[in-house]
Amino acid sequence: MEREAGDLDSGDLTALVKRLADESCDVAHVGIFDLNATFRERRVRVADLAKVFGPGGAFVNVVHEWDTAERIFGAGPFVGEPVAIDAASLRPYPFEPKACALVADYTGPSAEFSPRRLLERLVAKAHDKGLAVRAAFEFEFLMLDDDAASLREAGFASLNLFAEDNRCWAGDSAAIRADLVAELERVLIQGDVDLLALGLELGPGCFEVTLSHNDPLRAADNAAFFKMFTKAFCRQQGKTASFMAQLGGDYPGLSGHIHLSLTDRDTGNDLFPDPADEKGMSKAFRSFVAGLVALAPEAMPLTHHTVNAYRRHAPQNWAPRTVSWAVQNYAAAVRVVPQPADRCRLEYRLPGSDINPFLALAFVLGAGLWGLESDAELPPELTGGGPGLTVAGGTALPHDLFEAIDRLARSERAGEIWGETFVRHLVEACGQEEAALRRETSAAERARYLEVV
Repeated sequence: MEREAGDLDSGDLTALVKRLADESCDVAHVGIFDLNATFRERRVRVADLAKVFGPGGAFVNVVHEWDTAERIFGAGPFVGEPVAIDAASLRPYPFEPKACALVADYTGPSAEFSPRRLLERLVAKAHDKGLAVRAAFEFEFLMLDDDAASLREAGFASLNLFAEDNRCWAGDSAAIRADLVAELERVLIQGDVDLLALGLELGPGCFEVTLSHNDPLRAADNAAFFKMFTKAFCRQQGKTASFMAQLGGDYPGLSGHIHLSLTDRDTGNDLFPDPADEKGMSKAFRSFVAGLVALAPEAMPLTHHTVNAYRRHAPQNWAPRTVSWAVQNYAAAVRVVPQPADRCRLEYRLPGSDINPFLALAFVLGAGLWGLESDAELPPELTGGGPGLTVAGGTALPHDLFEAIDRLARSERAGEIWGETFVRHLVEACGQEEAALRRETSAAERARYLEVV
């Protein structure tokens, strides 16, 4: 299925319907990605696509005002609002024959609340500055030998991990589970997810996937559909894929890292490498990374929008515990990869696997562009580090979502970069998320304190 760029008007939508029909595509899954990157879809016959999403078509404007438990936090009114389909988002739908998936979003007031629209605006800003952006995501996730029913029967308390004997990158582990891994890969490729690598990683049930670099919106779409397709596939196998950043104290922290490079839009020349520099970094690269380092402490909810996300930044995890940068150092929040020059890029290592890809990439791109505009200066490079080690250098992160919301709400720069309306909306959404769990007490807390204090 060929993709064409941009939102569709009614004439384009009619042409798309004809093309899909010519390609024997009978069904379209048309959806909007919400604040958790859940695909809120309508299944529509292709023959009816123009009728449903053409002039007069609408989608109730509640999607960006739901929290994780689908409780409304917005003030309304909740009405049908016009939407547009992005033709460039077209991809095959791997769970149904003769079907495709298309991403839509609001074109009315709710567009201001959309993470995907936010990313579109920042990509357009980079384009206007003569810049072309390439991005890619990599994720870790845990596969559980539990389905929806068994998780609920256990009250989500006792989990059964798949592949209990798995060891990190071990060839025998990969061979034993080859059939399942190959079938997951087949589904992802059939869904047009640009997959670079897929395999088992750190400990029981742990997998890692690396997606190929692409233009930013396509890269974020790939990441969001990867998570959706993987969850669906695992449930079809009687299992569960978990992208929680920290499933518990005995589980590894799960990452959702972002890779990004920058080129001149007209010449195609890479703007990050500089062989003459001692670290191989151009001035533009330094300023871009400096923007991330400066803004991460005050804009962390863009990449850490759940209560659980902050638990990952603890000793014995590879997750960075300060906002820092370094060349090729996996303990840094921003890992700089200057060589080889044709693959020069940054890797933003702070986020966990629970990210909304659109929101997280909007942070990296927005903060980096701010760094370029401001000629931001890099702080000293991080040295040392690793799981369990406390290293000197770098600004302290917010300890939890409550503190992160407070910093974001008070940040003048955040409003200037990501828009006052969107930042206020995100603060409200994260505030409801944090409040929902503030009084909850875990069994581990009760075991520690109930008889002692």
